[in-house]
Amino acid sequence: MRNLIIGLALALTLAMPGYAQLQRLMPANAKHGALTGEPHPYPFIEINNKVLRMGPGGVIVDQNNRFILHGALPPSADVLYVLDPRGDLSRVIILTPEEETRLEQAEQR
Repeated sequence: MRNLIIGLALALTLAMPGYAQLQRLMPANAKHGALTGEPHPYPFIEINNKVLRMGPGGVIVDQNNRFILHGALPPSADVLYVLDPRGDLSRVIILTPEEETRLEQAEQR
């Protein structure tokens, strides 16, 4: 039993650095923008100086790939966002500095 626990702990320790290297998958139809302006009450979010409504079932994903609530939005951040067919936000992804750099490099090509 002790060998099993030690083996499991070793496997988890060796797997962690690989997990930290994973890149997030970004939606192909996402648009690049920035959170701007002052905070708005739910369900409104201001992106690129335009107030957009969060659609039903819409999600916000932070830099650590966790779902967050509207009230936890930072005052300003670079984001990718996806609109549903009605023009409401269906997904907002807060970008890390590394993702922002890669996105800027891809846009320059």
